[in-house]
Amino acid sequence: MPFLANTPVEKSTEPYPRRWWALLVLCLSLLIVVMANTSLIVAAPDMTRDLRLSSSDLQWVIDGYTVPYAALMLVLGAIGDKYSRRGALIAGLLVFAGGSVMGSLVDETGLVIAARAIMGVGAAVVMPATLSLLVAMFPRRERARAITAWTATSGLAIAVGPVVAGRLLEDHAWGSTFLINVPIAVLAVLGALLLVPPSKAEGMGRIDYVGGLLSIVSVGSLVYAIIEGPHFGWGTGPITAAVVAGAGFAAFGLWELRHPQPMLDVRKFGERAFTGSMLAVLFFFFGTFGAIYYATQFLQFVLGYDALETGVRLLPLAGAVFAGAAVTGKLTPKLGVKATIVPGMALGTAGVLLLTLVEKGSTYTDFLPSLLLLGFAIGLSVSPATDTIMGSFPESELGVGGGANDTSLELGGSLGIAVLGSLLGTAYQDELTDLVGGRLPHDALDAATESVGGGLAVAERIAQTAGADPRQAQALVDAVHESFAHGVAHTSLIGGLIMAAGALIVLAVLPGRKAAARTRDTEGAEREGAQAGKEHARVG
Repeated sequence: MPFLANTPVEKSTEPYPRRWWALLVLCLSLLIVVMANTSLIVAAPDMTRDLRLSSSDLQWVIDGYTVPYAALMLVLGAIGDKYSRRGALIAGLLVFAGGSVMGSLVDETGLVIAARAIMGVGAAVVMPATLSLLVAMFPRRERARAITAWTATSGLAIAVGPVVAGRLLEDHAWGSTFLINVPIAVLAVLGALLLVPPSKAEGMGRIDYVGGLLSIVSVGSLVYAIIEGPHFGWGTGPITAAVVAGAGFAAFGLWELRHPQPMLDVRKFGERAFTGSMLAVLFFFFGTFGAIYYATQFLQFVLGYDALETGVRLLPLAGAVFAGAAVTGKLTPKLGVKATIVPGMALGTAGVLLLTLVEKGSTYTDFLPSLLLLGFAIGLSVSPATDTIMGSFPESELGVGGGANDTSLELGGSLGIAVLGSLLGTAYQDELTDLVGGRLPHDALDAATESVGGGLAVAERIAQTAGADPRQAQALVDAVHESFAHGVAHTSLIGGLIMAAGALIVLAVLPGRKAAARTRDTEGAEREGAQAGKEHARVG
């Protein structure tokens, strides 16, 4: 066997012998893409203090990564299909590592946001490449297990990112959290050269760049509106972006319907299994990302855990992901995807709704059942949904399939953090104003109601004021904690209801096991016929 993996997957008549080692490389690549956000959550307080970030600045430090990440995945997945999936993976890892190095060195808000955007571009190449390479390497009988391992890696990254970042923050500045990614990216590049075979789509034809541009404009504008509008008000910018997104999606759909080789065949949304799985991923990550986002804040700001202690307390979520993945690996082949996706969404909904019980005196043990349910639900439902989405695409469009899956995931997560985060902020602001509005100067009240961190900072300034009554500062701390707990409970009720509605929609859309098997056979034959027609047209 050669030292380097040089034989293209397409030229081999047997399954690639080192595919499980190659899967380890793909999971390692996925790990840093997800960790880039989860590690930043615990580093945010240090960054806010050192860079003097406003609420808007912090939001864009976080979401400067999300906009290019979500907008570019579909197009970059297609480019990887056309030219080289392994090459795309390596290029994406190098871009990601370069952005990480930049983020660790700069000390200006604009440059940090730029570094996060560069990392987002790299992630947009890496994510679809990992899925397309996985599907290309593994035969159908092993693919579900491989995708389950891929999904479990996402859950692991949610917990490991804060733990590693928290450990670094004990002895180093926040820039060290960017450097976590660099050695892992270098190791993944070397692993890709040694273990991941070359792969690209055969007979793919020209890339639909017009459709690609429309998808970039549409998704990018939508994500911008999602981020900016709920947090900072629906002014001219977010409204314009929302209108551009709506017009762009309409134009994208019309163009793709008429194009002989579309970037994404929008007719796939007529397939119940595909559409149901895409909706499941979107709704699921709407609730889970939102809940984890504000649960982490509660652990830090209300319960007073530092970054490392917070990360350690998220580890049960990772363990639950692996437990759910083990269960879905056994149940899905026997019962079908609907029997695991929908119960998984129901468990995730229950996990979010449990947070409605949070109050000022709540402790970590009150959050633990929710973390366990959310983790188990991720493991149980996401991998069969992803497997169904990828199975809807022919070999020549695996990168596009990975881009579609990951765009749905990222849109759901962005919506969850933006919408639920905005609801949380409003509920916190209203409650705190009711509790202390008449006892604080106007400027202090504005600062305290901006965020839970702002409220605690105002209390600290009061405590340090000469001659101040320490009871006044403690009363404000108690009011901030009570208001944030109220916000968590209120937001969790709305988030849980949205997830419940999503679960019912997915229940109605996803076909049963027998219907899915019949549809899969019919659609597979149609795809083969359409592909043969395209190849005949190109030859002619």
